[in-house]
Amino acid sequence: MSNSHDKCLPEEKGVHKRINVYDCRQGSTQDKHTVIDARSLDYKHFLLALRRKFSITSPESCVLTDTDRNNLNSDKFDELRDGGTLLLLDHTNQELPLPTEERINFQPHYDTVTKSGAYEYYDSEGQKSLPYALAELLDNSISATAKNTSVRTIEIRMLLDETHGKPSVVVMDNGCGMTVKQLNNWAVFRLSKFSKREGYVPPEPTAFSLNSDISYFGVGGKQAVFFIGDTVRMITKAVGSPDVHELVLSEEQFVQKEKNQEEIYSDVIRNRKPCDSSHIYKSEERFLHAMIAEESEKESFTAVVITGVRPQHITSLKEDFEGWTKQLAHTYHYYIHGDIGNMKPSGHHPAIEIQISLQEKLTRCPRVMNLKEVDDDMQALYINAAADKFFFQAEVSGVMVEGIIRYHPFLYDRETYPEDPYSAQAPFDEEDDYNESGTRTQARGNRPIFECFWNGRLIPYTTISEFEWCAFPKGSKVPAECYSRFSGVLFTNDKFQVTMNKLTFIDLEVKLKSKDTIFTCTVNGQTRRRNIQKEFTQWLLHCHEKFDKQVKFLNYTNVITRTDVAVKKLQHPWTTFTAIQWDNRTFIKGQLVKTQRTVPIMHGSVVRFLLYGTYDSDVFATGGHIEIQLEPKELYDQNKIIPISKIDRTATDEAIQMNINNDLARVPNKLKVEWEKCKPWSQNSVFPAGTQLGPLNVQIVNQREESLSRMPSMRQRSVKRLSIMLRLIFHDPKGEEEMASCVCQYAQQWGFWFNAINNLMKLGEYTLFLNTILSENNSSTFGGQMLPSFTLKFRIKEGEAERFRVVDVGDSTVHVGEPFDISLQFNDAYNNPTVPLPNLKPALECRDLELTYDFLDYSGPPFIIRGVKAFGKIQNHHQYKTFELKVTLPGLKEDSQTLKLNLLPGKPHVLRVMPEDEVITMENGSPIRFSVEVCDVTGNVTAHPNQVVHCQVESFPTAVIDCSSTGAGQIVTETIKLKLTRGESQHLKVTFQIPGQKDTLKVVKEIVVIPSTRLTQIEVWSQNNGNLIFRNNDKIEWPAGGLLDHLYYRLYDEGGREVSPTPEIASTIKVNWTADVCLEDLVRGKLPAIEVPTQVQEGRFYQVSLQDQSMSISFTIDVCPGKPAQLKVKMPQSTVRLGETILGSIKMVLLDEYGNMTKALSPTSENDITVEGEGLVKSALVYTWKESSQCVCVTGVRFQSGYPGSRELCFTYTTFVERVIIKVTTGLPAQLVLLSGPEQPLQVLNEHGINTKFVLQLCDKWRNCSTDQRVVVHIKPSTDLLKVANSVTSQPVDVNGQATFDVNRVSGPKGNYQLMFKGVFNLNPIPGPVVDITVIPDGSRPVGLSVHYDKNVKFPAGGVFSVFTVTVVSEEGIPITTCNPAAITMLLWSGGPSGPEPPATADQLTCSKPPANQKKDCFHFRNKPIPQQVGQYSIQFCLCTSRTTKLFSDQIPVKVVANHPTKLGPDIQPPTPLVFHSKDIANRTLVQNMTLRILDSYGNPAGENMEGTVRVIIKNYEDNSNKVLPQLEGESSCNVRLSEGKAHINMLAIMENSPGEDGASYILLFKPQVPINPTPLAPFQLRFHFYNDAEHQTKMSELSRKKDELSTAIETYRGLLATYSELYNCLTVRFQDAQDKEAIYRSQLKSKNINLSQTVTIKAVDQLLSRKRSEADQIKKMPRRVCSIPNHLEGQQDVLGKVGHLAFVQDEDEARVISWHIRGDMDCVVAKTTAAAKRLYDATGGMQQVLPLDSIYVAPGRSSLPHIRNGHPLFQPLGNPVFARECLIYPQSNINYSMVFRNLLGDTIVMDDLDAATNYRRILVESKIPCPTILTRQGERVSNNGKFGGAQNKAPIISKLQVFGAPLPQSFHTLKEQIELLTKYRLALQNKLEAQEEYEEQMKQTDEMQIKQREMDEKVMELREVEKQLASTSQQPKKRSLQHAGRPPGTEKRHKNV
Repeated sequence: MSNSHDKCLPEEKGVHKRINVYDCRQGSTQDKHTVIDARSLDYKHFLLALRRKFSITSPESCVLTDTDRNNLNSDKFDELRDGGTLLLLDHTNQELPLPTEERINFQPHYDTVTKSGAYEYYDSEGQKSLPYALAELLDNSISATAKNTSVRTIEIRMLLDETHGKPSVVVMDNGCGMTVKQLNNWAVFRLSKFSKREGYVPPEPTAFSLNSDISYFGVGGKQAVFFIGDTVRMITKAVGSPDVHELVLSEEQFVQKEKNQEEIYSDVIRNRKPCDSSHIYKSEERFLHAMIAEESEKESFTAVVITGVRPQHITSLKEDFEGWTKQLAHTYHYYIHGDIGNMKPSGHHPAIEIQISLQEKLTRCPRVMNLKEVDDDMQALYINAAADKFFFQAEVSGVMVEGIIRYHPFLYDRETYPEDPYSAQAPFDEEDDYNESGTRTQARGNRPIFECFWNGRLIPYTTISEFEWCAFPKGSKVPAECYSRFSGVLFTNDKFQVTMNKLTFIDLEVKLKSKDTIFTCTVNGQTRRRNIQKEFTQWLLHCHEKFDKQVKFLNYTNVITRTDVAVKKLQHPWTTFTAIQWDNRTFIKGQLVKTQRTVPIMHGSVVRFLLYGTYDSDVFATGGHIEIQLEPKELYDQNKIIPISKIDRTATDEAIQMNINNDLARVPNKLKVEWEKCKPWSQNSVFPAGTQLGPLNVQIVNQREESLSRMPSMRQRSVKRLSIMLRLIFHDPKGEEEMASCVCQYAQQWGFWFNAINNLMKLGEYTLFLNTILSENNSSTFGGQMLPSFTLKFRIKEGEAERFRVVDVGDSTVHVGEPFDISLQFNDAYNNPTVPLPNLKPALECRDLELTYDFLDYSGPPFIIRGVKAFGKIQNHHQYKTFELKVTLPGLKEDSQTLKLNLLPGKPHVLRVMPEDEVITMENGSPIRFSVEVCDVTGNVTAHPNQVVHCQVESFPTAVIDCSSTGAGQIVTETIKLKLTRGESQHLKVTFQIPGQKDTLKVVKEIVVIPSTRLTQIEVWSQNNGNLIFRNNDKIEWPAGGLLDHLYYRLYDEGGREVSPTPEIASTIKVNWTADVCLEDLVRGKLPAIEVPTQVQEGRFYQVSLQDQSMSISFTIDVCPGKPAQLKVKMPQSTVRLGETILGSIKMVLLDEYGNMTKALSPTSENDITVEGEGLVKSALVYTWKESSQCVCVTGVRFQSGYPGSRELCFTYTTFVERVIIKVTTGLPAQLVLLSGPEQPLQVLNEHGINTKFVLQLCDKWRNCSTDQRVVVHIKPSTDLLKVANSVTSQPVDVNGQATFDVNRVSGPKGNYQLMFKGVFNLNPIPGPVVDITVIPDGSRPVGLSVHYDKNVKFPAGGVFSVFTVTVVSEEGIPITTCNPAAITMLLWSGGPSGPEPPATADQLTCSKPPANQKKDCFHFRNKPIPQQVGQYSIQFCLCTSRTTKLFSDQIPVKVVANHPTKLGPDIQPPTPLVFHSKDIANRTLVQNMTLRILDSYGNPAGENMEGTVRVIIKNYEDNSNKVLPQLEGESSCNVRLSEGKAHINMLAIMENSPGEDGASYILLFKPQVPINPTPLAPFQLRFHFYNDAEHQTKMSELSRKKDELSTAIETYRGLLATYSELYNCLTVRFQDAQDKEAIYRSQLKSKNINLSQTVTIKAVDQLLSRKRSEADQIKKMPRRVCSIPNHLEGQQDVLGKVGHLAFVQDEDEARVISWHIRGDMDCVVAKTTAAAKRLYDATGGMQQVLPLDSIYVAPGRSSLPHIRNGHPLFQPLGNPVFARECLIYPQSNINYSMVFRNLLGDTIVMDDLDAATNYRRILVESKIPCPTILTRQGERVSNNGKFGGAQNKAPIISKLQVFGAPLPQSFHTLKEQIELLTKYRLALQNKLEAQEEYEEQMKQTDEMQIKQREMDEKVMELREVEKQLASTSQQPKKRSLQHAGRPPGTEKRHKNV
């Protein structure tokens, strides 16, 4: 231990520092644990105390560490706190001998208070957080001033002038203040109002919940103050208290307390008298003196003083003063302005005064804002922009939510919906002009409708988009855009929870959108229990018709599709018009217009007007688009489509035209070309090749001669830069060639600059083009006009000759001594052809040749050296020799050229004959040979045409040799045979010449002929045959196969002398019967033996000859048969049917050993012949002798039994035996055998097919397979109760004799049946098999609908039906849960049952959504409306099982009864009475024979059991009128008896001369009084008119009657037109939807490579579908591996099928080994539930193994191969390991399949071979990693315990296994997708065509409806006229008082005068 630090710490009173020390030294006997009080010890004294305590003598014997094993030193000791722990160890790394403990302190950090606002609440959702922090302080002030009787005042002072102290924020109110206890509670974090001891009293309910109860959780104030600053001072004075209380909290205090180990959450409250600021001594708080001095004027108050405002907030407070004050005004809008809001004009006084002041500098006047003066916060904007309001309430679990919806109308060219600067949506894009297309998001955009207020305070982060009843419904009469023109606000109380920061509701939206929420509308504060959606729609329609100001579109043109619209669904339909009326102005096509609010401002002419939607006449709309052609066109080459609202209606034509002209003057006009460093080139100039073009400097100028580099940009969004394109074109006769091309961009330094062009070397015409183009697209046109250009034409000619080249020497191959020409081409410096220099003298040089020429010809080109000759030697006359000829022309820069010259010999000149001797000797009788050569002038052998050499021997024919191609040859004369006498020689002359070649010399030679010694005769003889001598052409007979040997020959010369053979002579001996000749035998005179042929024949020719001497001898041998050696049998046919006799005869003959037929058989030989064979019927055999052919014939051969195949027949004659093979085929068809079919016993689900095909084999009577395709096979059920649907019911057998039948569907009652197969052959029946089949019910096929409902409940009119529960019942009688709820409908119609199906007019109601926790085995129809009229109705439920098949339930009769009684009404509405105060009772009668009944709200009689009275009185038509009332006859009121809910009034009239005002209207009120009914009933009111004179009354009566008739007619018209309009809109929407759906499917088909024309028909689609299905069927029928396990249980309810059918395996090796590995599970049936598995188990008597899915557990997640850890392989394995389950391909995407095979296969791995598998396992085991079972693709298995080998671990061949099938190829799935899409498309196309037909049919009624409309308009005008007459006829009312009642009219005035 070290004691290097001797620093002492002063003692701190009250601070404990107890240190726990554990002695962990080995062998220590001291106490293991002790506590040392180190409160007054420094590090040195602590060590001394430690040594004493543990008796440590040597400091080096141990170490002292903390629990982290850090050695203790002075600094570490100072950091120790009370309860710290130290360890006394032998060394630092010592193991602890005993456990130790260390006390910790986890008191919350003070950041919980100081940082929670910043970290947890306000820095969220991207909003500015400061206003919401201030709002937390305002919440406290509003709550504190809630009970003020005077004005509630809140003031926020922003003191940001640092000359008075730290930047501060002060929030003061004149509320009730706080006591010391309340101030203490304020300081407690999270002490809500519900946790305070004094309890919480909820406020009284107020309108819009403005109850000021918004200081709630005990969190927000603390969070807010420390979010804004670092110190808060709470100053408060409670009502009635003389003292002021202060509490100061600061971050600095918290830090200091933590450092001093003091209680952080502890402080003091200062109590002082008002205005006492003596405790304020810090300079940063000196501004408090003035504020404290204001306390004397306040009875009670609270001030929250926040100092140390954070810098970022200071910036925000200053720079965004208007923004955050506006946010506060929005948050407390209704507290500031009251429940009606800031409505202009308003006489309301503000409810709360909230004033904000911002003091930046003392020298500046502070910025002051009273929040009541803020008139542009969002709520103020909503309120003042609204034209009308809709009030409603929502009742949620007994809690009421109040709501307001405000309508903001469209005014001519703009929406009045306020824009929200703080909305999250992007600001309106002026360029996004499709918001005026009529779409819903036009005004409100994507903003939600409702803002939410909690206890009157805004909760800013919670908004609600809409409710179902105020969302845009399909087919609404109200335009869709109206649904985006209203805003809303919701007011709730604290029954709904908010987050502690009061920024978000927790559960408001969820509860409001619950199905239990009841919405009602309110009018004048009264709730109206009506359909709120209907009320809202009527209000919205009223707002639209009254407040929206629209544009009128005129002169309909057509309907188009706009491809420029980005949103595809808005591209169609757009209706075009040629004019509009807008704000008393008319705009027409072609008119010049100017835009506004566009960037830039545009001018143009009107092209057309566009309106989204389909219209066919003039129409009003709130907006639309205008397409204009921008002017001038030369500058703006485009049309622009903008909203109509952007047209400047104040612009004049003159001003627009002036702007267009000004723009036109700035358009580029021409190009100025300046030639730099050279003179300008003029048009059509001529220049020599190589002349330099340029450089050029080009300017683009406009009409004002201003230089331009871009298009004028004052109206362009993007700058259109200009460039100049240079193109130099060479006009070649073959076509134009571009020599140079470049585009020059503008540069600030040198403008448009083009460097010089130096490649002008080609001769001819050139054109230089300079074109102005747009840089962005290289277009040379703009606005339909060409941009400026410049063109220059010139020509380039050749220069002087500087070089030449040899272009032609005629034929490069020349002959010796023959002249030829050399053609020369002269070129200038650029290789252009030119003329040569004068006086050129060519020089020719060539090695080994002598060259000459005549002259140089200048008449070219080309220029020719004439008459060149070459002389020299050539070795080979057949091949030319190549020489290099050098041509030199002195005077040129390049003066020499070398050319290749091929030299051949020249013309014939001389003959050369060998031998060269003049005299030649030869033998008589032989020819002579000469060699001849034809040579040219230099002695070269030459070859030329017609070079034929003649050799003429005296007295002999001429010999000829053609040397035309070789130049040489050999001439062989004919044999020179002379008659020589006495051996003397003779001399002959020979001449050689070439006819026609005069230049060739003739050659003559002499021949000497001497006698010859040739052989002349040959003789052949046989030594063994009596020295037989063969003469020439002798004929000899010899047996076949014999040998003629010992043959010899002799030779003789011309004198008859025998000549002994020599080897040379023997070598010339040739025989024609063999090539194997022995030369030694020939030298001895012996010839080879003759082998006589083995086959009998006549005249075989034999010859012996001497080849060179032309001598020969020949003879002929005739071959005859030998002795009999074998028996030969000839069959007439090679095949025969079983049971049939071989046609024809079998011939038997005897042959010799070589197969030659002998004549050894005789007529008696048939007795010695026998025939044997398997199945042969011997009794039928017949033997016959044939004299003509010398043979025995056998007939009657027949086989009667056995199998088809080859049979052996054995024929025997004496000792001779012959065996013959004959093919026996199947007999005649006799029976049918079932070759393959489904597994027996066969069970089939009703209405299902049989998956396995029936394959039948045609057989003969011996059960041998027959292939006779004339047999037709039929299939038939055993009874008519069983219906079998097949693709074919009969078919002929195929080439294999088989017939295959697919049973597509089997239907019939449950039971046992038979399927019978039979065949027909030549009208004869062939028996076949009978298959037993059992039909079992299908658990997934619906056969009935079971309906359950409460039969005892009554159905009141206008109410809702009780719940109808519909169960779809299968054939098994169990519910089906897989039906689509959309396929089940409820049908309702008026009247009784209508037969098995409902009438076409029945109403359809859809199925209700089931609750989440409800079973899926039934379907519910909840809250379905009951008809409003009482009577008998019928209900029926329908299930659509397919497009054409429907399943109906039983029809349910229901009786609709009256609802609760609500009013009194007549049976028939009486006409409006008109009465007159006369004596005639008819003129005074109000009603007559009228029956009143008690009715429900829908007009149904509802008071059959009610008794009471009906009180009849008269009242004024207007409630606030004080007109004199007429009197009923008898009294002012009367009572009528009400019995059984009805009251009959015979007559009711007014009294004679009744008082009343002439022409006035009154109400005759019938008020029911029923004691037993607790709810008052609404009275019946009948309006009547009162008149003073009869004539007036009669006229008014007639007018009233006419008015009633017109009103009735108008209502009828309106109903008819409304029905038509609704039907028209419905059909239009349906047609449009069908078009859209058809287009969607067409697009999807196009993506699948199926392109359909727009005019495609149903027939064409059906043909395409048929072709695709045929292709799919062909693929499906292709041979592939299939699973052979029967799967007849597939398709049953909750059954997936057998394991072998749940997956496919592509690779055959993998399929084999995996199927073998789980072979015991392959036929296991997988069920979804244990119940379904148990049902299968019981049905099969426990014989079928089953696997329920709900009993399988598979660990979640995706496991990796064992050698992969954390995504990285530990090693690179061989053998391609993969999980076996990943080799499986599932037929459909079903997670259940994956679960099954993960359970069966687990982690089994598949690898290539056994070596890779064992190596993989070895490495895993060495790495201590478990290895699962491994299968190899070769069929081996390595189990998970490492075992492999043996038969049990080796898979058999695939043919012996039941394996997984192979998947269909991808092309099949592609076809299936196409077929599915085509099927959907066909349905969509059919729906479209049907909808189109209905739509067009409806359109035909348009004219009729227009007539009805005109008739209704006429009736309306007539009604208005009648109403005007009624109003004008009514005179000024004259009052008749009661005192004149009963007097005649006209006497009132007289009475008054008296």
